[in-house]
Amino acid sequence: MIPYPNIDPVFLKIGPLALRWYGLAYAVSFVLGLFITRGMALRKKIALSQEQVSDLVFHIAMGVVLGGRFGYILFYNLPFYLQNPLKILAVWEGGMAFHGGLIGALAAGFLFCKRNGLIFYQVADVAIVSVPIGLGLGRIANFINGELPGRPTTVPWCMVFPDAGAVCRHPSQLYQAALEGPLLFGILFFLSRRNAPRGVVFWAFFLFYGLFRLIVEFFRQPDAHIGFVIAYFSMGQLLSLPMLIVGAAMIWRQTRTVP
Repeated sequence: MIPYPNIDPVFLKIGPLALRWYGLAYAVSFVLGLFITRGMALRKKIALSQEQVSDLVFHIAMGVVLGGRFGYILFYNLPFYLQNPLKILAVWEGGMAFHGGLIGALAAGFLFCKRNGLIFYQVADVAIVSVPIGLGLGRIANFINGELPGRPTTVPWCMVFPDAGAVCRHPSQLYQAALEGPLLFGILFFLSRRNAPRGVVFWAFFLFYGLFRLIVEFFRQPDAHIGFVIAYFSMGQLLSLPMLIVGAAMIWRQTRTVP
């Protein structure tokens, strides 16, 4: 067993203002996303000005936050919020869903491209590369918060999380951070540098995120109010399986139809 580090979720307090690691992860992700997207757009010779890149990142950020919140409400805790509608706005209490955030980001990105007369796949292929950075940092923030712990285990690196009882568990947040962060980023960056056909980098994100999430969910404790949805499969796995299938199908399509 490895002792859980018990890091304070608040990294800076100024009077009544409390700045949290989770919020910092979001902020750093969007700033890095701006620079990476701009750099890759220049390398690919895509006509995106600095102002347009900033506008794109801002729209995607809003899509992630709004989509993530409403995705959590819809996919994970709808009965509670129907009974407590005022809690919908209480984002400081937690409750964000990746799949909802992805839908929100895609909608925002598509509308941005349409309004600016840009080809969606051209923009998506460069913008998607920075997404794993946010995912990895977000999972580390989950670990610091002690939330979303893993299933009980006896592996030597298991940890006892403060709000998950006295049972030793997988640090599944760190598993997700590694797979969804540097590994996924490396795959997308490699494909981008190899000048893959248009749309392949974008759909590779769907394929590999779906695969990694399916794997990690076998080590992550399902949400207590949902449990397993079908047999031993969690809600996260059921939402990720279509990503894997669609991603693989679209990569196959793009490699055969796009020069």
